Amino acid sequence: MNHVRFLHYQPYLYGEAVGATERGIGADKTHNKRWRSKLGKPSFQDNASRGWHSLMLVHTEVYPKCGIFGFSHFRRESHLLSGKATWNLSGFPASGLSQNFRVPRSRYTKMSLQVIEKMENELAFKGNQDLPLSSSYEAAMEALSSLITRQKRGDRTPVGGKFGKLERMSVYLRILGLEEKIAGLKIIHVAGTKGKGSTCAFCEAILRECGFRTGLFTSPHLIDVRERFRLDGLDVSEDKFLLYFWDCWSQLKENVSEDLPMPPLFQFLTILAFKMFISEQVDVAIIEVGLGGKNDSTNVIREPVVCGITPLGMDHTETLGDTLGQIASHKAGIFKPQIPAFTVPQLSEAMNVLEETAGGLMVPLQVAVPLDIQRWGGETLSLSGDHQLVNAGLAVSLCKCWLQRAGNWEKLLKKKQDEEAAGSELPPAFVRGLSTARLSGRAQIVHDTPLMLSGSAETSENSGELTFYLDGAHSPESMEACAKWFSGAAKASKTLSSLSSPPSTSFNVHNNKSFCGNGCVNYGKDHVKSSNKMSKQILLFNCMDVRDPQILLPRLVNICGSSGTHFSKALFVPSMSTYNKVTSGTSVITSGIPTTRDLSWQYTLQRIWEKIIHGKDASLDKSSKTDSVDSLPPHKFLYEDVSHCSPADRNFTCSAVMPSLPLTIKWLRDCVKENPSLRLQVLVTGSLHLVGDVLKLLRR
Repeated sequence: MNHVRFLHYQPYLYGEAVGATERGIGADKTHNKRWRSKLGKPSFQDNASRGWHSLMLVHTEVYPKCGIFGFSHFRRESHLLSGKATWNLSGFPASGLSQNFRVPRSRYTKMSLQVIEKMENELAFKGNQDLPLSSSYEAAMEALSSLITRQKRGDRTPVGGKFGKLERMSVYLRILGLEEKIAGLKIIHVAGTKGKGSTCAFCEAILRECGFRTGLFTSPHLIDVRERFRLDGLDVSEDKFLLYFWDCWSQLKENVSEDLPMPPLFQFLTILAFKMFISEQVDVAIIEVGLGGKNDSTNVIREPVVCGITPLGMDHTETLGDTLGQIASHKAGIFKPQIPAFTVPQLSEAMNVLEETAGGLMVPLQVAVPLDIQRWGGETLSLSGDHQLVNAGLAVSLCKCWLQRAGNWEKLLKKKQDEEAAGSELPPAFVRGLSTARLSGRAQIVHDTPLMLSGSAETSENSGELTFYLDGAHSPESMEACAKWFSGAAKASKTLSSLSSPPSTSFNVHNNKSFCGNGCVNYGKDHVKSSNKMSKQILLFNCMDVRDPQILLPRLVNICGSSGTHFSKALFVPSMSTYNKVTSGTSVITSGIPTTRDLSWQYTLQRIWEKIIHGKDASLDKSSKTDSVDSLPPHKFLYEDVSHCSPADRNFTCSAVMPSLPLTIKWLRDCVKENPSLRLQVLVTGSLHLVGDVLKLLRR
């Protein structure tokens, strides 16, 4: 098994032992309904638990306009043995706060955590036993795959039935008894073209660090579908996923008719997210829009606490329209009457539409200022890239507004509101959240270290280095951000050979470091060994055929080139994952060349690349196919001079089409093992599917 060191940060969990056990399945079920089944077997219809350690927040019908304001510092102290949680607030009197922050004692608080866990496991086991379908995880993946109604993106095959999309969603929710309960969720709803996932991840980490039980729903997943659902900062467990999955699946299957088919994949996953968050009694649910906003499946949310719109750009034009104004109109569709909303600086065409829509609904819309990283303690964001400062600024505004509206925090904020907002520091919990949020596949660096490459403890002097820079950029705007990030990160790492920390652990970002921009780390001398290795930047690329590589690739090359970063080679490779199948992290991966494959798209990408490099069309045979392992380029290909490239003679020294992704990863590893003086910096981009496939292979 290959072990790989992933350089992103794990969340610091407050009281996770309490949250993971006492809030789960088997807790006091105040809303539990009868067990029923048409087949005579019980099925767990609703497992809403009480959530013993959630904060009792006073509800108020008066919601002031949310502003960008400061906080008094606060912290939470968890008492795991007594089952209590208290808050200490500096600068405010203790009187009058107990009713807001006292955690109720439960009749189960004297039970040991082991007993509670046993109850959970027994209930989960019985529930899975009695369900009409197999509870195995792979069976669930097969069931999910059956919900994919479109063979590729852009396919508008109708779902069927007599209901419209959102009307159909409401029917599904009524069947599951969830429609009215969604109103009880305190939701942050986020739409946008780019940065949605990052903004949501920042929000989740901030509010979790503030002591709240969090639920996060994002898309897409990279390796395993459970990545889309997080409870308290962690992907939902396999057991919990299966329990809620088969519960929803069986009830919806029982009600299928000609007028009401099973929901398509994303609708089902959205329903599943609502089911989980309601049953798990989360304090806050952060919901990322899937596509657009106005007609998105998540837009059954009628009264969120606050809405956010991340940077807008040209993407999904086949569905949302081919102008920025049309796209903005779809995104603004999540605005609800008089519910506060925040956005980031936008182009005027988009901002005009957002403001017009907000005005019609009496929505107080404000523009969040990008985070100034120099003004909050010298930390860096856990998500790299200067573009993340915009997302972090939006997340800070959303979280402050959520705390004000959902938590009745006015009196706690009064003192800080009197101070100059520009000079106020972020609370420690906000800083911790921003510095520990995680989101795979976005500006992520993975070191494939010599120890993993060789299977032995040989040192870096005896082997080359292989580092993957992964970013799922697939729109012109996100590709620009990706290029800037990669250029900065590649330059910073040229001074590094290896880190002194063990390969199996993430490095400590708080020690011996300085920063140039967000995410470019300069390590202290104790963490760096001198190196004379030869660095080469390699592009590993693929994109969906609905994208325009004639825009994406030139933008990547030009921005990297303007920063002095030039790709030695470009490798074009097909993804492993397919649009019409949901797989898990343990699904079988074929290591060889597929018997049936079509590489015509990869040859098209190569043709575009060669034109960028040489300024003229390359003479490529469109019908070219690779039929054997021998079609992999020799290792010497890495060192061939670009000046020797002659596309007219089919002598390519700038690029290559690779027959499969597993073979490409093996080829890169072999090249590095063969040459100890080589450092390969591989940018993987163009598709989140490709990034997910690479991560899956590296983790194997």
